[in-house]
Amino acid sequence: MVLILGKKLKMTQVWKNDKVIPITVLEVHPHTVTLLRTKERDGYKAVQISSLKTKREFRIAEEDFKVGDVIDASVFAENDIVKVSGLSKGRGFQGVVKRHGFAGGPKTHGQKNRFRAPGSIGSTAPQRVPPGRRMAGRMGNERITFKGLRVIGVEPEKNILMLRGAVPGARGGLLEISLVKRASEKK
Repeated sequence: MVLILGKKLKMTQVWKNDKVIPITVLEVHPHTVTLLRTKERDGYKAVQISSLKTKREFRIAEEDFKVGDVIDASVFAENDIVKVSGLSKGRGFQGVVKRHGFAGGPKTHGQKNRFRAPGSIGSTAPQRVPPGRRMAGRMGNERITFKGLRVIGVEPEKNILMLRGAVPGARGGLLEISLVKRASEKK
């Protein structure tokens, strides 16, 4: 299992075989394995990697790492399948129309300044707001995982990884990239 942290640089497109392919360009600095957690000593298996000022610990099923191993962009190859996790863009405090897709109230029949209001939020029997009621609140800034992204290109000398399609988050956001399937493996 290959794990690496990356930073979203930009989205662009490339031409391959007379087709335009949308890609996301990620910057992945080399990481060093600094700590191994074992089932016997710690109660779970994990590996801690560090790069620049960032340290992260990932749980693993099998031990493929040794302390001091370096993980960089060269571990990926073209057509590898990866999984990318990160925080989505934060939208701030939003109303029910934008957050949950409510239709809003009617524009006539005595309604004034209530076009984007949620309407009734419950019956009179429990005399409280039931848990899970869809209401206005914070939107975005949630952990999202995109699975099945294909590696389009790798530039190890520049620490660049190019993935097909979009990845979560804004430019400059921190992402976790893990290898799911090698291109050389049979289906």
